[in-house]
Amino acid sequence: METLLAGGALLSLFHALIPSHWLPILAIGKQENWSPRKIMWITVLAGTAHVLSTVLLGSALALLGGVLASNIAIFTEWIAPGLLVALGLFYIYRHYFHHHFHLHAQNLPWSVVVTLAAAMFFSPCLEIEGYFLSAGQYGWHFVLLLSLLYGILTISGMLIWMRLALHGLSRINWHKWEHNAGLITGVTLIGSGLILFITD
Repeated sequence: METLLAGGALLSLFHALIPSHWLPILAIGKQENWSPRKIMWITVLAGTAHVLSTVLLGSALALLGGVLASNIAIFTEWIAPGLLVALGLFYIYRHYFHHHFHLHAQNLPWSVVVTLAAAMFFSPCLEIEGYFLSAGQYGWHFVLLLSLLYGILTISGMLIWMRLALHGLSRINWHKWEHNAGLITGVTLIGSGLILFITD
């Protein structure tokens, strides 16, 4: 259980750094002359929508994981860690073939705030769903703990990075960071899966 929480926390922290989660809000805010306070509130709104869809999908996967774990002993020993490793390999594969999600401000219709929230809602964090699937075997209290950890770290991280960006970090080459997001995510998932193989 500790491995899932630690891996989930690391992935949540990394996930919040991905520029496509907050940089479009910053770009639109600057374009529309929003105050820093308004930009921060819209970041919370978009982040909450993103966390909500991720937790809803994760809860469905946790239910599946709980059913599998109670009926198939091998699930806890091999399948759940194997799925984390497989998901990690998928993200590394996707990284090298440049299939990245980018939210471009110029494509947004007039209702900017609603569109940002909807875009974030309909792009749940698939990277962490393997953790939810594995968490199902430990019961709903653990799933709730993972959900809270993910939500708090993701939204807090988005706010921290937005705050830093508003104070001058916009000169950093975020495209390079985002370009390597799949690789870092993949390595994190594979590492968590291998640790589960060893400890469970």
